[in-house]
Amino acid sequence: MADKFVFTPSPIKQLGTDYDVIIIGSGSTGLTCAIQAYELGLKPVILEKMDKIGGNTNRASSGMNAAETEVQLANGVVDSFAEFYDETYQGGGKLNNQEMLEYFTTHTALAIEWLSSHDIELTDLTITGGMSKKRAHRPASTAPVGAYLIKGLLRIIQKENIPLFTQVKVEHIKKNASDTEVVIRLSDEMRKTIVGKSIVIATGGFGAGTKWIKKYRPELLNYKTTNHGGATGDGLSLAQEIGAELIQMEMIQIHPTVQQDTPHAYLIGETVRGEGAILVSSEGKRFVDELDTRKVVSHAITALPGKSAYLIFDEKVRKRVKAIEFYNHIGLVESAETVAELAENLKIDSNNLTSTLAEWNKAVEAGVDTTFGRKTGMNIKLDAGPYYAIHVAPAVHYTMGGIHVDEKTRVLDGNGYAIPGIFAAGEVAGGLHGNNRIGGNSIAETVVFGRQAAQQAYVYLKQ
Repeated sequence: MADKFVFTPSPIKQLGTDYDVIIIGSGSTGLTCAIQAYELGLKPVILEKMDKIGGNTNRASSGMNAAETEVQLANGVVDSFAEFYDETYQGGGKLNNQEMLEYFTTHTALAIEWLSSHDIELTDLTITGGMSKKRAHRPASTAPVGAYLIKGLLRIIQKENIPLFTQVKVEHIKKNASDTEVVIRLSDEMRKTIVGKSIVIATGGFGAGTKWIKKYRPELLNYKTTNHGGATGDGLSLAQEIGAELIQMEMIQIHPTVQQDTPHAYLIGETVRGEGAILVSSEGKRFVDELDTRKVVSHAITALPGKSAYLIFDEKVRKRVKAIEFYNHIGLVESAETVAELAENLKIDSNNLTSTLAEWNKAVEAGVDTTFGRKTGMNIKLDAGPYYAIHVAPAVHYTMGGIHVDEKTRVLDGNGYAIPGIFAAGEVAGGLHGNNRIGGNSIAETVVFGRQAAQQAYVYLKQ
């Protein structure tokens, strides 16, 4: 794909008054949903409140988890839906909606194929915390998966002339007998009502939504967030307005590796650890299995005296993770030609860091981490200078709770009944991940359930 591609949103004067599917949100969920709806012969529209398209998907870096794919087999990875299900279920504290999880794990391979059929190829593999096999699919260039995915989806949106409007905020949803009225506010503060035969809420989570965090997890108010500024939970309020139930709202994920020494918090993708990086304390010692679940690793870091740690890696890891170039470009990476020099720069005991790396390399060579039991991301030794470090600490990252939906993405009311014609997918929907999301599952969720929402809207409209 050419780097010069620039997407131009639809001029507001082209906004109509009647659509088959009104999709609220332009992240991967919303874009996928719109494309699938269009391919089913429906008339969709995407409404985005921000001036930038893509939402939190733009910030996703690691990959898209999927099992039983041709890509895995081509890389010698034999996987199964059952293993993927079990590890996600265990990782989520067995609090996952099992019907959603079953649909999810058995449709990720189809989602990879669907993307491939649209020339969005994810042919490289890496591994994320909580997974025992390489399931995180990413571009062959190892570029961050999120921006790559958004660019690919926008190419299709543009090619098919699917209407996408930015700076259009949905303020109210009113359910009628046969359709739904949506009140929107335009950038010039004018308001307009449009009608949708069905609605898909794809507004993302509330990781930057102070109101919701204060209500459900006030102890996290002082944490920084990795979320973009628009992730404020608007979709939750819209859903409540038409009688939807919210579930598991207290389940907010803290990501363990976030660089916070700059005004903006930058998530350091799990791929860095998946490709071999280790975590050390300010004493230069390992303290956890770096690829345990995000919940476990975050707790291990906050238990340290300084409540922060350092990601340590070498030139080989840097070459395997293209995102590191971006981290380095914006000044997040400390580098040195030798381990001793790196320790001096970090003000870490040189003997400890040297010893830690030597022990780690022996563990990699033996294939056994007797200290913390790490079993994945142990393919290469950290022995090729220059050496690098990134200072990290936990930050608010993902909201597992949200709108109560079923595996068909139908929005449910407090009695468990589907609200006709209303669907929700992506991070705004609660239940899939339990109390801890596995890295790589969020991007997969956007494609799997973005497609599902469009398909179910089609079924609803053809009844």
